[in-house]
Amino acid sequence: MASQVGFISVDTCCGGDVPHPICQTPGDTVARSPLHYDLAWLNVVCGAFGHRPYVLVVRDGDRVAGVLPLVLVKSLLFGRFLVSLPYVNSAGVIADDDAVATALIDRAVQLADELNVRHLELRHEREYKHPALAHQLTTKVHMRLELPATADALWTQFKAKVRNQIRKGQQQDFTVAWGGLDVLDDFYDVFARNMRDLGTPVFGRRLFRNILTEFGDRAEMCVVRNGRQPIAAGLLVHGGRMTEVPSASSLRQYNRTNANMLLYWNLLQRAIERGQAVFDFGRSSIDGNTYRFKKQWGAKPADAVWQYYVRKGDFEQMRRESGNFDRLIGLWRHLPVALTRLIGPMIVRGIP
Repeated sequence: MASQVGFISVDTCCGGDVPHPICQTPGDTVARSPLHYDLAWLNVVCGAFGHRPYVLVVRDGDRVAGVLPLVLVKSLLFGRFLVSLPYVNSAGVIADDDAVATALIDRAVQLADELNVRHLELRHEREYKHPALAHQLTTKVHMRLELPATADALWTQFKAKVRNQIRKGQQQDFTVAWGGLDVLDDFYDVFARNMRDLGTPVFGRRLFRNILTEFGDRAEMCVVRNGRQPIAAGLLVHGGRMTEVPSASSLRQYNRTNANMLLYWNLLQRAIERGQAVFDFGRSSIDGNTYRFKKQWGAKPADAVWQYYVRKGDFEQMRRESGNFDRLIGLWRHLPVALTRLIGPMIVRGIP
């Protein structure tokens, strides 16, 4: 019970190694947490970006009743931030009850003060009531699709337009390949070009290598090729019952061929083959282009509640939607892809 919690400890992960005792005696809530709460993500993001990780733990005797993974993000351009977690759409508090959650947030707020960060960011899927978390963002939602038992059953759920678009992709002379590190270069070629076209600094290749290595057979990549050229690619990470697609891209010049529809149909089939119950398409702004793309597959919105303890400045001014970076985004879209692959990772590692 929460009343029996004796203390909160802060375990610092050295060299990207998550403390094993956290996972040895988890309570029911911690043990049943979805994949995006897996502490392996700390190894992934801290190993890729060089950030310092922290894990706040509430113990009830020998049993873990709550966990809050955090990462200290330091940037010469933007300052210091405490985030749970960079790159991951959902993270934040994992707790048996609200009392445990409050204890974790109390300690996270204290740690934010100790580290003198601009703000603490907790990427929750529901609101946690806490006086320090006075700000929140709810403008994006998770788009998730409940999966039937077979791909044939899913096919019958699609509207005629979606089925026709998939068929058009299948009628092209494209090939579809699955792999891991052996297809990472093809995946990254597509991903980096697409990020440049969107005006967004690209993550480094090391991030995706870490995901494939850390999650083993739970992570894989799908690549659609036109001859030898990769034209669409996606990363899948499989949890206990949910498959997530953290990153997927396609080349714009192939939009008319529906290569992207072919990619996602293969991603969905793969999740069903793995016996998964839910497919998570990722976060999208309500009624935005990606929201509508995901909705056509039958995905439905689920809450995304990012909560903030703000110590300095305005956390919304750093977001792309603020308009503060429109000129830089426009300039980025005209840079050579090779240059964006060189400098993009150095920039994006410091963006919370």
